[in-house]
Amino acid sequence: MTFRKIYTLLFCFSLLFLLSASAFAQDKEALKGKKVLFVWGGWDGHEPKQCCDKLVPWLKSEGAEVIVSNTLDSYTDSELMSSIDLIIQTWTMGKLSGEQEAGLLNAIRNGAGIAGWHGGLGDAFRENTEYQFMVGGQWVAHPGGHVNYQVNIIDRRDAVTKEIKDFPIQSEQYYVQVDPNVKVLATTTFSGEHNSWIDGAVIPVVWKKTYGKGRVFYCSLIHSAKELEIPQVMKIMQRGIRWAALSKYAPEEKWLSPVYAR
Repeated sequence: MTFRKIYTLLFCFSLLFLLSASAFAQDKEALKGKKVLFVWGGWDGHEPKQCCDKLVPWLKSEGAEVIVSNTLDSYTDSELMSSIDLIIQTWTMGKLSGEQEAGLLNAIRNGAGIAGWHGGLGDAFRENTEYQFMVGGQWVAHPGGHVNYQVNIIDRRDAVTKEIKDFPIQSEQYYVQVDPNVKVLATTTFSGEHNSWIDGAVIPVVWKKTYGKGRVFYCSLIHSAKELEIPQVMKIMQRGIRWAALSKYAPEEKWLSPVYAR
């Protein structure tokens, strides 16, 4: 091998290392200086306040400015909604007024990111179909209630799920009706134990997408705050939140991946 080839290889390896280090640093700095609106409420069974109490200290440790709210009227504050970088919502069921919905969706269309989990994002405001269009899916069932099931990572290149292995969990296995264009990062496969007709059904667990200019991140795990103590679950949420927080600052990602395309 010639000196020139060796030099070229060393240069390429060095460049790759620097790019990887830069991406890692950007990820770790994603929340620094960002204004985050954390909205919690709705059905108490999903422990919205407890989840908030677990995540807010971490957000602040990452350098975020966090505004905590337990009212949906925060979405009607136009000055606030135009200033935030990220919305984190955990509000299962409930009712969203037209004014509240408009404030939330306009902020996301204009570039604010949104992140959430389980029913707090995927089973909120059942009457608001445009809200569901934004999220990219809607909970419809969890056969058997709390069951043991497997989470399968299917995108190992995405920064949210990179280097995370498949893992078991005991929780509500969410069966969701989902937009076929979301970028799916993890799935679960249903057995026919509780409903024979869904035996073998593969359903998304973690996905990302955009709505207007805003980044949308969803994870169907975390029925209770205790699930945030599972390392894989917490890592997925932290990375997804960081990704969504860069909505106004990072280049737009291509997320359309229609499952029906040929």
